[in-house]
Amino acid sequence: MRVSRFPDPREAGEEGIVAVGGDLDVETLVDAYTHGIFPWPQEGLPMLWFSPKERGVIDLREELRASASFLRRLRAWKFESLGHPGRLEVRIDTAFADVMRACQAASRPGQNGTWILPEMVEAYERLHRAGLAHSVETYLDGELVGGLYGVFVRGVFSGESMFHKVADAGKVALWTLLELQKKAGFLFIDVQMVTPVVASFGGKLISRDDYLKELELAHDRWDRKVCRFEWVKGPVLP
Repeated sequence: MRVSRFPDPREAGEEGIVAVGGDLDVETLVDAYTHGIFPWPQEGLPMLWFSPKERGVIDLREELRASASFLRRLRAWKFESLGHPGRLEVRIDTAFADVMRACQAASRPGQNGTWILPEMVEAYERLHRAGLAHSVETYLDGELVGGLYGVFVRGVFSGESMFHKVADAGKVALWTLLELQKKAGFLFIDVQMVTPVVASFGGKLISRDDYLKELELAHDRWDRKVCRFEWVKGPVLP
């Protein structure tokens, strides 16, 4: 791994805190994600940087899976779209700020408030302008109804948050991303934590040590151009 301004994440304590304080500049965030670390701010506290003891991933070397109910809904939407051009559409990077703000406003059971604080929105918009943060969006009849955003550094996509205004619309964005990344030959996507939604797509927890090994392998494959992916702004073609 490249030299980092952060401490070795393997030395993080039980709570997974690697460092406290610092900025959210593009260079700092790239350094963090390159070394398996991500910011998780708490209101009223200095910035906290984490590499948890266990990390959520979706392994793209395994067969993609999703619930039967989701796949039925997806087939129905696609079937309806045959007679209604544009009814269901997935796009990339056409509404990054809107997706972030929708994730920020989303209600989440068991959570008070959100970790997507204004400084995080500003920082990730800077990352997006630098070509390092991306959104996948689901539209129904031209209306943004679901999506996700995350960071893509050296061949690893780290999902940050997802939202939906219509049932399963966020899942459509995730499913599309998984299909695209698997087809391009990537090993996994980093989902940080395994929520019920992520678990339904095959998400699992692996140890910090295993995650860091997988990260190094993914970086090596990217550096050797074993896999490539272009984040082309606009609709995802069937």
